Amino acid sequence: MARAGRVVAEMHEVCARAARPGVTTAAIDRAAREVLARRDATSNFLGYHGFPAVICASPNSVVVHGIPDETVLQDGDIVSLDCGAIIDGWHADAAITVPVGEIDAVSQQLLEVTQRSLDRAIAALVVGNNLADVGGAAESAAVEAGLSMVRDYVGHGIGTAMHESPEVPNYRTPRGRRHRIRSGFVVAIEPMVTVGSPETETLDDGWTVVTMDGSRAAHFEHTIAVTDDGPQILTLPG
Repeated sequence: MARAGRVVAEMHEVCARAARPGVTTAAIDRAAREVLARRDATSNFLGYHGFPAVICASPNSVVVHGIPDETVLQDGDIVSLDCGAIIDGWHADAAITVPVGEIDAVSQQLLEVTQRSLDRAIAALVVGNNLADVGGAAESAAVEAGLSMVRDYVGHGIGTAMHESPEVPNYRTPRGRRHRIRSGFVVAIEPMVTVGSPETETLDDGWTVVTMDGSRAAHFEHTIAVTDDGPQILTLPG
């Protein structure tokens, strides 16, 4: 999974560099495909329930699952780049949200807060804690900043399939014995934060999730292994 994670990290680096004003989201998807081919990895997104691309590219008010197409990125946009890879049957999954050119202060704060939410959640992912602690840590960053955590989508276990148990909410939930964190867990934590309402809707394509009020959203994600020595992020550059 760490090998797959390093491929995902490289996809992020390549896609972030490609996310410039005047570039289409389809062109970013093509850049991600080149990384997969170069690293002899396969995509866990392409063909998943019919999804037509190897990344999700979600600009501005698109929260998640944006389909790469001929949409042209503009200066001042933000875009979430959600990438996945499989090596020898093992999956990794991670997302970043990046600025396109120069962005405004509100968008910059949104990116910083969502990254902080992920960082806090990872820090809480330790043996003996509960998934409720992880969700509460993630939500705290958004609440402190006066932003909203999306509740319609959650993180997940990951291993020989992209989506496995348990679900990992990005908000505090009731504590339960079955949600206690044990060494050997591998999960994908993925907070999604908006500057307005947390309510979302899915467009007619069946994939693209947008904020109902049109406000901007950001999405950050890592695949993390729980060890006796603490959380190990698998989707960082090698």
